[in-house]
Amino acid sequence: MWLWACPICRQPMRASDDAGRRMYCPSCGREYPCVDGVWRMLPLERLEVFQQFIQEYEAVRRAEGRGSSDPAYYRALPERDLSGRWQRDWAIRARSYAALVKWVIIPLEQNQERALKILDLGAGNGWLSGRLAQRGHELAAVDLLTNAWDGLGAHIHYSVHFTPVQAEFDCLPFAEDQADLVIFNASFHYSVDYRRSLGEALRVLKAKGKVVILDSPWYSNGQSGEQMVREREAQFLKRYSFPSNALPSRNYLTEERLIDMAQHYDLRWRKVAPFYGIRWAFRPWLAQLRRHREPAQFYIWVGERSTLD
Repeated sequence: MWLWACPICRQPMRASDDAGRRMYCPSCGREYPCVDGVWRMLPLERLEVFQQFIQEYEAVRRAEGRGSSDPAYYRALPERDLSGRWQRDWAIRARSYAALVKWVIIPLEQNQERALKILDLGAGNGWLSGRLAQRGHELAAVDLLTNAWDGLGAHIHYSVHFTPVQAEFDCLPFAEDQADLVIFNASFHYSVDYRRSLGEALRVLKAKGKVVILDSPWYSNGQSGEQMVREREAQFLKRYSFPSNALPSRNYLTEERLIDMAQHYDLRWRKVAPFYGIRWAFRPWLAQLRRHREPAQFYIWVGERSTLD
C-alpha cells in the first residue's frame, strides 16, 4: 500500500470517505478524488500549467494512430504491437525492457526476496506497470494524461492491478522513503529541471533504492541535442501547426548533465547499453559518413546513492 502525501504541502493525507476514493489533506484542506480508477493528484492550478502540453501531446498521438479498443493490444506490449503501426518503436522498447529486467529488476528481486514497490514515472498507457505487476510487484503508474486510449485510463485493459496516479514529477503525492525503485519511463527528458525532478524521485526512494532513467535520448555532444530539438520542432510545426514546445523541457541527456546530477546528489550512475541490432549499432558511423548530426543513443542509467547510512 502506498502512503500518500499532499503534493502541495507534503503533509500526510487520509481517506475522507468510507469507500477510500477521496484523499484529504488535514494541513491545507485540499481533497484529491479517484475518478474512473485514476487518482487525480494534480491540483487545478497545476493542471492549467500543463493543459496546453496535454492537448498538443494527445493531438499528436491521435494523429499517429496510437492506442486501441482491444485489451489484447495493451497486454501484448512491448513485445508485440498488434496495431502494426509502430512495430519498430515497440521493438526498441521491448529490448530496453528486457535489459531493464535482466540488469535491474531481477537483481533487486533476488536481493529483497519480496514484492518491490516501484514508481513508473511517465507511465503512459501503463504497459510497464502492467508487466512489472505481473511479476508480483506493487506499482504506481504516474502520468499527466488520463485518457483511456493512450493515458492512465487504459489501466482498465490489464488483468493485473496497479495504481494509476495523475501527478507531475516535481510534486509527487507520495510520502518519503518508501519506493524500492523509481523508473523514469521514456520521460526524464520532459523535465524542465533535471535536478528538481531527480531530487523528488530520491525523496520518495528508500536509502538503498535505485532510480532508473529509461529510454531518454543521450548525446555525446550537446550541439547535436539542440539540433535535434530544432529539427523536431520544425517537423511538428509543418505537420501539426504547432512546434510542441509548450513546456521548456530539457529534451535530452549528456555526460555533463549526468555528472552534474551525480555530484549534486552524491549519486553513482551505472550505464546499461541494450543491444538494438547491427543496423542500430552502425547509426553513428553512417551519420558521420553522411555528415549528419549524431543520432541519439538510448541507454539505461541506473543511479544509487554513493553513501548509504
